[in-house]
Amino acid sequence: MNLDPTLLDILVCPQCRATLAVDVDREELVCNLCRLAYPVRDDIPVMLVDEARTLAD
Repeated sequence: MNLDPTLLDILVCPQCRATLAVDVDREELVCNLCRLAYPVRDDIPVMLVDEARTLAD
């Protein structure tokens, strides 16, 4: 996964506007506040709530 650090600085969770953590192993951007993980496909973050995976507790 190769994301521009500048892009990561401005991206926020589309649902709650919290900052996102990078999960390199799963190729996802993770919101720990609302417990959603957004996929990164071909180095492009898919920032759609409908495409996000709910994190298990």
